[in-house]
Amino acid sequence: MSQAHPYQTLISAANLLQNAQNPNWVILDCRHDLVDAAAGRAAYDAGHIPEARFANLDRDLSGAKQAADGSFKGRHPLPEKDALLATLRRWGINDDTQVVAYDAQGGMYAARLWWLLRSIGHSSVAVLDGGVAAWQAAGGGLSTAEPAPAAGNIGAKPPLTASVNAHDILVNLTNPRRTIVDARAPDRFRGENETIDPVGGHIPGAKNRFFKDNLQADGRFKPGHQLHEEFGALISEPQAAVMQCGSGVTACHNLLALEIAGLHGAALYPGSWSEWCSDATRPMAKGA
Repeated sequence: MSQAHPYQTLISAANLLQNAQNPNWVILDCRHDLVDAAAGRAAYDAGHIPEARFANLDRDLSGAKQAADGSFKGRHPLPEKDALLATLRRWGINDDTQVVAYDAQGGMYAARLWWLLRSIGHSSVAVLDGGVAAWQAAGGGLSTAEPAPAAGNIGAKPPLTASVNAHDILVNLTNPRRTIVDARAPDRFRGENETIDPVGGHIPGAKNRFFKDNLQADGRFKPGHQLHEEFGALISEPQAAVMQCGSGVTACHNLLALEIAGLHGAALYPGSWSEWCSDATRPMAKGA
C-alpha cells in the first residue's frame, strides 16, 4: 500500500495481515473495561497482535479530570496536546506512519485513539474492523512480547476534527443551531440504570444513537451507505452536529461511523454527560 493512499477510517484484518510487518506501521491495542481499569492491560499481556503497543485509555488517551478552576472536566477529558505528542512519539509514530488501533469491543475504545490522532492532523489512522476477533479469524496469531520503546517524531498539524465545550452546549439550548447526539445505551440516555455517573439523564434536546447500532452482528461496522441513511435520519447537517456520550469515548465511535458514511464535520463534546451532570445548575432531562 502506498502512503499516498493511507487507511483513514477502517482497515480489514486481511489488509492488516498483509502490512503488519511494515516498519512504518504502528499497531496499538486499546482494549479497556470501564468497570475494571486493569482489564485492558491484562488482556494485552495475555496475548496481543504481534508488535502492538498498549494504549491505556485512562493514562495515555485522557488528561487531567480537574480544570484549573477546580471544576470537573469529565471522566475522560482530552489529553493536553504536548502530552499526547510525547506519548505518540514514545510509540514510534512519525508524521508519515500508518497507525492501526484495535480493541475487542467493536471499536469502542480504538475510535477514541483514531479521533485523537485526527485532532492533531494525522490522517493515516484506521480502526481494525472487527478487532482482535477478526484478526484471529483471518489467521493472525497473538504474542505476549512487548515492543521496546521507540523514538517517533510526529508533530502537530492543523486538526481534522472539531470540538465544543459545556458553554457551547449551554448556549445551544437557548439558541439551537446544533443537533446533539448521545452515543450511550438507550436506558442510560433515558436516565435509567445509571451505574457510572452520579446523575442519570441526558442533555435536553439531545437525540440518542447508541454506538453499537453502528455495528453488524459480527462486530464489524455497517457499510457506509447504510450508516449514511441511518445518521441522515438523525442529523440534517453534519457540520452542525455534536457527538457526545458518557465521557467522550463512545462518541468517537459515532464520529468514525459518520466519516465512514461520508458525513464530515461533526464535532465532539469531550466532557459529555459526565462533565455536564457534575454541575447541578445545568439543565437535565430524562425519558425518551
